[in-house]
Amino acid sequence: MSIEQTHPAYLNPSISPEERAADIVSRMTLEEKVSQMVNSAAPIPRLGVPAYDWWNECLHGVGRAGIATVFPQAIGLAATWDVELHNRIAMAISDEARAKHHEYVRNHNGDSDIYHGLTFWSPNINIFRDPRWGRGQETYGEDPYLTARFGVAFVKGLQGDDPHHLKLIATPKHFAVHSGPEKMRHGFDAKVSSRDLRETYLPAFEACVKEAKAASVMPAYNRTNGEACAASDTLLRRILREEWGFQGYVVSDCGAIDDIYQHHRIAASKAEAAALAVSKGCDLNCGDTYCSLSDAVVMGLIDEKTLDQALTRLFEARMRLGMFDPPEEVTYSKIPMSVVDCPEHRELALKAALESIVLLKNEGNILPLSEEIKSVAVIGPNADNAEMLLGNYNGIPSHTITPLEGIRLRAGDKIEVCYSAGCELIGEDRSGFADALAMAQIADVTLLFLGLSPRLEGEEGEEGLIDKGGDRMDISLPKIQEELLRAICETGKSVILIVQSGSAVTVPYAAQNAKAILYAWYGGEKAGTALAQTLWGDYNPAGRLPVTVYASLEQVPPFEDYSMRNRTYRYMSAKPLYRFGEGMSYSEFSYRDLNIMPELPKTDDTITVCAMVKNIAYCLILKST
Repeated sequence: MSIEQTHPAYLNPSISPEERAADIVSRMTLEEKVSQMVNSAAPIPRLGVPAYDWWNECLHGVGRAGIATVFPQAIGLAATWDVELHNRIAMAISDEARAKHHEYVRNHNGDSDIYHGLTFWSPNINIFRDPRWGRGQETYGEDPYLTARFGVAFVKGLQGDDPHHLKLIATPKHFAVHSGPEKMRHGFDAKVSSRDLRETYLPAFEACVKEAKAASVMPAYNRTNGEACAASDTLLRRILREEWGFQGYVVSDCGAIDDIYQHHRIAASKAEAAALAVSKGCDLNCGDTYCSLSDAVVMGLIDEKTLDQALTRLFEARMRLGMFDPPEEVTYSKIPMSVVDCPEHRELALKAALESIVLLKNEGNILPLSEEIKSVAVIGPNADNAEMLLGNYNGIPSHTITPLEGIRLRAGDKIEVCYSAGCELIGEDRSGFADALAMAQIADVTLLFLGLSPRLEGEEGEEGLIDKGGDRMDISLPKIQEELLRAICETGKSVILIVQSGSAVTVPYAAQNAKAILYAWYGGEKAGTALAQTLWGDYNPAGRLPVTVYASLEQVPPFEDYSMRNRTYRYMSAKPLYRFGEGMSYSEFSYRDLNIMPELPKTDDTITVCAMVKNIAYCLILKST
């Protein structure tokens, strides 16, 4: 037996990942090749290829794989405007992901099942162009630049900086023009101008590919200007590979290749759809449509050489992850399970939750709360809702601190805390109003927790949603909550509204009648602690809106219209309720001597500005003197 037979080239770490990948692909039969082009890839025992499922999630923590640290939902992380923090979070997530993966394969003979691999379908860097979109919570908001900065930080944090191996593979999605409606995504054609495509929908993807070197990209379900995104010559060949120089692999969203023939009707059969997608550059199929590729080759719809090209990309990715190297030679394989849900990561989750809170109103400096208050009424359906805090695509924390828990812990024995849900998130049951009103009447201050939950906004087909399709029909509070808000405010007592949601919820009545308003998003496992610390001034809020809060739905163009005219802060002409970037703190600042510094070095797209900034007041200090 030759040395090459006992030590094949694909097991030789000294040659390039691409050469190793080409070698292992050359040894496969057609049927074996096809078996590797679906997300649930079969084992090939004779080649030592274990079973591997490419599907994994880590939007704001390792998802769907048991206990993990759960950070604020992506839209809340965007509200921190803290790119360095986001990179640290991504590194923490990748530590937990690596530990979980290696623990799993050790206990399953090297096989890796769904949600236990190293290839993650995150981040979602679509532009949140319409507040009705249920999946906007997964994004970094409406601004292309902010989205790009967060996307780059996340991809780099996941993929690591080891010169020999990728830590994980990040998959920016959904390339490229996608943000609802969810019900229509399988057959919808998003028509977009070249200007909007280049100025709004593509920049974050370009940054993640060219700057962060994302090793994978996921196309959208829908069509863009007539081409199915998962089989788009424009997007996948001309822009992604030729213009941007992308060297990684492309994976379809789940069922998206079926859409090509079932809904877009660009192809007539499974085999035609599979052949079209692979030939245009989609290498991997979430689903089973690519199982028809054997037939497609026999029918002459695609040649085996084209399959080899896609497979080489897929196995190069696995080589770069160290899957065919001895574990002791892969630095990341040594990360212990003790990093999962460790104290350092919990503290990072708290820091992120604190930084995500946006203060939008603070009449009479009612916040931070005085240590002299004797009683607090905590009211609202989100006040003690642990599920809401986790967002979607989430992991399971070992313990979640709800707002009610956090407030009780912070109040201690000196402040009486009474609680009433008042109502459910939706519905018509007002039986809890009386109890809530009674509490508000006697308390020194009412903390009112209203908003949404992932049951009311999310992905197409998810259960419990208002329109059963993932998107919202309106951008206001649900009717029952709006009634509770008005009833509580009409008591004449001091009301502080805390809005928890994954999107912009307009609250014009509260803007006029509540004493203070905070946006707290889906704040993750430490949300309650963060809210309590912020309410009492242990932390000075500094979050900023990553989205526009429109005054009403009338300000928003039709959902199906992908033109950016009158959308987001960049193009709208009407006055919103709260602007993108808006957010207060308990401090007041003065700015002077604002100067552009032309004499300092600068690149073509950078301007250096110097200013004197002075903190002239801090309410907590003023109240204590």
